[in-house]
Amino acid sequence: MGTETGELETVPQQAAGEPREYLVVFPGFQRHWATWVLRVLESHGHQVGMQRWDPPREHSLEEALSDLLLGDAQVVLVLSKWFFQLGPRPDGDWEAVLRGFVHEHKDRFAAVNVSSGALPTPARVLSPTELWGVDAEEAERRLLTRLRLPTEPQRALAGRRPFRYPSDPPEVWGDVPRRNPSFTGRDELLSDLYQSLTDAPPGAALAALVGTPGIGKTQVVAEYAHRYSAEYDVVWWVNAESAAMRRERFGQLATRLALPTDTASPGERIRAVKEALRLGSPYLHWLIIFDGWDDLRDLETLLPAGSGHVLVTTRNRHWGESAELVPVPAFNRAEATGFLMRRARRITSREAERVAERLDHVPLALSQAAAYLDESDLPVEDYLRKTESAYSDVDFEGEEALSYPASSLVSWSLLINQLRQEHPRAVDLLALCTGFASGRIPLGLVRMLPDRDLPEELRWLVHDQAAWSQALDALANFSVMTLEPTQRSGPDEVGPVEMAVRMHRLAHGIVSRLLAPEGRAWHQRVVRRALAEADPGRPQNIADWPRYADLMFHLEPSDALHSTNPRVRQLVINCVAYCMHSGEFTLGAALAARVRESWHGKVDPDDPLWFQLTDYQSRMLRDSGRLSEALALDEAQLLRLEAQAPPPRADLARAHRSVAADLRRLGRFQEALEHQDRGLELAEGLYGPDDPVALNMRDSYAVTLRLLGRYAEAYELDIQVLRALEVVLPPRDATTLRVSNNCAFDLRLLGRFQEALTRQQQGTRLQVQVLGADHVQTLAASRQLALCQYRAGGPREEVGVVLGTLLDRYRRAHGRRAYRTLILTNDYSAFLREQGRLDDALALAKEAEEGFRALLGAAHPVSTGIVSNVGLILRALGDRTGALNLFEQSLAGMRSLLGDRHPWTLGCALNATMGRNADGRLTEAAELSEQTLAHADEALGGKHPLTLAAMTAMAADLRALQRLAEAASYEEQALEILKQTMGVQHPHTVDARKRVRPHWDFEANLG
Repeated sequence: MGTETGELETVPQQAAGEPREYLVVFPGFQRHWATWVLRVLESHGHQVGMQRWDPPREHSLEEALSDLLLGDAQVVLVLSKWFFQLGPRPDGDWEAVLRGFVHEHKDRFAAVNVSSGALPTPARVLSPTELWGVDAEEAERRLLTRLRLPTEPQRALAGRRPFRYPSDPPEVWGDVPRRNPSFTGRDELLSDLYQSLTDAPPGAALAALVGTPGIGKTQVVAEYAHRYSAEYDVVWWVNAESAAMRRERFGQLATRLALPTDTASPGERIRAVKEALRLGSPYLHWLIIFDGWDDLRDLETLLPAGSGHVLVTTRNRHWGESAELVPVPAFNRAEATGFLMRRARRITSREAERVAERLDHVPLALSQAAAYLDESDLPVEDYLRKTESAYSDVDFEGEEALSYPASSLVSWSLLINQLRQEHPRAVDLLALCTGFASGRIPLGLVRMLPDRDLPEELRWLVHDQAAWSQALDALANFSVMTLEPTQRSGPDEVGPVEMAVRMHRLAHGIVSRLLAPEGRAWHQRVVRRALAEADPGRPQNIADWPRYADLMFHLEPSDALHSTNPRVRQLVINCVAYCMHSGEFTLGAALAARVRESWHGKVDPDDPLWFQLTDYQSRMLRDSGRLSEALALDEAQLLRLEAQAPPPRADLARAHRSVAADLRRLGRFQEALEHQDRGLELAEGLYGPDDPVALNMRDSYAVTLRLLGRYAEAYELDIQVLRALEVVLPPRDATTLRVSNNCAFDLRLLGRFQEALTRQQQGTRLQVQVLGADHVQTLAASRQLALCQYRAGGPREEVGVVLGTLLDRYRRAHGRRAYRTLILTNDYSAFLREQGRLDDALALAKEAEEGFRALLGAAHPVSTGIVSNVGLILRALGDRTGALNLFEQSLAGMRSLLGDRHPWTLGCALNATMGRNADGRLTEAAELSEQTLAHADEALGGKHPLTLAAMTAMAADLRALQRLAEAASYEEQALEILKQTMGVQHPHTVDARKRVRPHWDFEANLG
């Protein structure tokens, strides 16, 4: 073979500055190399064209090559071993044309070899220069030398971004399946797909490849990723078949983008990734591939926008409402026959056509048939005869029965029979694969099992590495599965955990039906024990969440939910716990419900695992807004525990705390306190008052006191808990920092704004240092800090930026209707109203009101309090009647739910006095102000901001009634106390001095 050395060095180079004309000719498979050659030559001032070349088999090679010479351009062929399989051609065709026509016109042809494989000997006439295995600078020198061009450094082209050298991978390359060396055709589809994505406006480059199972959607997008990899800085592959894996895998990109989210929940990591992709920082050109996304969930949460491209493979044509729909058809006749002949070299073109027609040109069926025909000596006629009718013993229904050729089932049966005869251990592996889910299968997990967990006939899996490798190779050769790229667990080796294969869902379904069903149960048993062996045992550990997302995908196919093995049951519980800790509440609640159904009647309700299941399930139901379901679970659990003799005190304490948490969220605060009382008494009696468990229980008790409006008691209890935790827990422990947040919250509700601000500033700094800026607890601390600054009279602009940013983050992480998001929505609405942005404020307030009603119901204190906030905006807009109606409605509802003396009722009453006064109902306003002031003084004390606001409102109502001396007395008293407690420049003091009527903002926070 020719290289850049030899006689070419004796030929004078073309003089610099003389442009020449070139035509770069390539098979679609090598487009990225052809584009690089074009860019290099263009950067040196030459005119260059590109032509994809794959002449039909019925056209002679000489004729096809002659067509390339019709112009004046010198032809540069991009060669690889694959190039000479185009067609494919009968043996001898290429050798004849290379020795004849090409040799006669060798001055018009040049070539580069871009693969490590040996080219046919006659290809030497082209003197191909070797580009494989060298860096970009050396490759450019070799190309220019081969074309007898000057080799000075290239210049940048205006408006053209640098094109990555094809041997240099993108900066981030994530789990893209290996390139299929047998990939055939689809050139026009791939080219159109690239053009469509490139031409789309920024933020809209989203294409969904849709087609029936086995049609080759995954192969097309994998080939696209490899073929166009030089166009992207980031190529990230997401297995999207399950919601858990989809979210976890997409969120893992945060680490590869070096985003600061090490301690964040999946939602926060997803938000960070989407924001980085939207901004194009750190990478502007990216490709995200979601493979197997059929259910249309998480679209708003996961789909990124920006300057990059998104590809989706799916069976769901409803993607057309969100993306450009790209149908993936079966192979055409030329593609199908070419694929078969390239894979099964012994068959003729006519035989290939007949096989392709029998299998309806479906790529997956053709792949399996080609592998079988290549490995066996069965005559094609006999193969066709055997596949004339469907395999009668296979029950194959549903979508697959409509989209997959029945004749292929016989072919699969023949293949498995041949494997049984020639590679029986490969059939063992195949059977194990059916115990996993389809797609990516972590088959290496079975090699972690001890002998006791394996039947004797499968112990070779662990002890015979050679047999393992041979079995995998056999399955890959028969196109039953593909071997996945592996990531090394250490610097020198690949561990069993990283060893995986990929099996198409259709192939998985066919094999599951064809293999003997009597062996399925013990193959599933091996798989679920392998899953249990791989359980990290730390579902709360963020570093282990990707592993749990992977393991959880295989629980049901392995029948783990029905296992009686203690280790397997613990794995199941840990997967539920992973969902809870990672914030996957909807997914986790659904899994927990299936586990509960599977365990019903099989697991003793007194079993600790059953208690854990109920605890995790109720917490996820509660956090996803399904409050009645959570309460029903927890109350049933509590009754079971109380019925035991003697009742388990530790479990009983936790059960009371869970019921209390449900009742708090439902707005039934007094009932919640009663359960907190019982739980705290049990915990302190069991562990002692200073044990962390008892202290956590006391902290929950303080939350309930706060919701009851007993702010001083809540603060005293929180301070006690904080001081005790600082002794029994390590410094800067997350629990201690959380209780510190609560203390600041108490101080703010007590009206001690500056103290609250000082404590929260320190606490937020520590949480950023210890937990990271993106941790959910740090975000809660940031909100608390913004509200402390606001109440203390701090800079409004800074507070607005923080609240607006937090709202955006929560929307992206949790959605617009999540409880935590709605809290921020209400906060930001109140801020915008203060700044005069009334339309925006009203839209947010309505969103919060509707969201809380849907989540908590209309007859709930939070839903009721939001109504008063909407009234404040209507008042600012000039709708006094509408505002008064809402104020009165909110007041009546709050009185009914919480009584006359609760601070939330008093706040609603304060707003109602304002509405009555504005409507001319002066006597009624004064009466309500007097009552509100008396109740506030009794409940909160004479110096509390709400009491002083009621006093100021009382003065305004008395003044309106011309009772001026009384009004002056109240006004002077309120101003004096405000100066003492808030300072003369605080907004409350300034407004009172200016006789601005006070109002009350409802804060929707249930602790």
